[in-house]
Amino acid sequence: MPGNRSGKPSERESPRHEKLHHFAVPRDSSMHSIDRRRLLLASSAALLVPAATRAQTSWPTKPVRVVVPFAPAGTTDILARALAPELGKAFGQVFVIDNKPGAGGNLGADAIAKSAPDGYNLLMGTVGTHAINAALYPKMSFDPIKDFVPIVLVAGVPNVLVMNPAKMESAGIRNVADLIRYARANPGKLNMASSGNGTSIHLSGELFKSMTNTFMVHIPYRGSGPALLDLIGGTMDLMFDNLPSALPHIKSGKLKALAVTSAQRSAALPNVPTVAEAGPVIGFDASSWFGLFAPAGTPADIVNRINQETAKAFQSPTFKERLLAQGAIPGGQPPAEFAKFIAAETKKWAQVVKVSGAKVD
Repeated sequence: MPGNRSGKPSERESPRHEKLHHFAVPRDSSMHSIDRRRLLLASSAALLVPAATRAQTSWPTKPVRVVVPFAPAGTTDILARALAPELGKAFGQVFVIDNKPGAGGNLGADAIAKSAPDGYNLLMGTVGTHAINAALYPKMSFDPIKDFVPIVLVAGVPNVLVMNPAKMESAGIRNVADLIRYARANPGKLNMASSGNGTSIHLSGELFKSMTNTFMVHIPYRGSGPALLDLIGGTMDLMFDNLPSALPHIKSGKLKALAVTSAQRSAALPNVPTVAEAGPVIGFDASSWFGLFAPAGTPADIVNRINQETAKAFQSPTFKERLLAQGAIPGGQPPAEFAKFIAAETKKWAQVVKVSGAKVD
């Protein structure tokens, strides 16, 4: 009988039950204990790894936002939209451009400074947001150095002094020397557009005014795009714009290029003199640069991967030629090298702000 009426196993059944129990779990379970200890140690080690580090390997699993702190159609926007598809192909995710103009780029930069440092929030920063504004604005809502991780310098570009052709004709201006004479004889009669307070476009103009002893009324816009439209339309008279955004209008004849602001002539406009040559304004040099940044705390693995893929994009003949055709010089330095460059630029432009007497309007 399998058991008695009480439902309890009989003495005869117990030995068989005990044998089955010992078959399932052998008395010598040392190997079993070792396996359990290994499993526990592996689990504990996994818990000690920061969550951000464990998540790095799968990044990106969704679209990445790239904030452009200026309006569409300006150089910052042009470069960001040129680079975004290259990064999209490299990482298999869409890199979405998000224009947030205002306050010389500070509004968009502040948005990223306060974003999650998870690799899904990037900024196309500029010489303005990361080397000029700290010296120009009495109060900043973010720290350009402490609140960001430099990823890669995307490009450097000269600015170009452009004028409305109709204004040049009516004022008898043919070159930079004529512009200086007219501005001195007619203080305040020329309107100087810019992409915003504190941008290199603004500071190039302020440095020009300081070095030529002229006065022109500064009119800040929320990006080069809208400023150029008013310059072409005749509302504005002149502008020290970034070369890539002004170049199409120069080639079409809608704007006239008087000089480039770099120390050397640009390969994109080889027949256009420098300000130092044309003024002559000896020692004049005011160029722009653009680079990718992430919020402080973004994992180094993600930062390095973006840097490496951007550097690879510069090796693409099509992408490189696209930048050069716009007058931009491709960058690509490692993050540490980019950080040193920013430190030097911050020091340089703080001196320019001081000497020029530039102020936020």
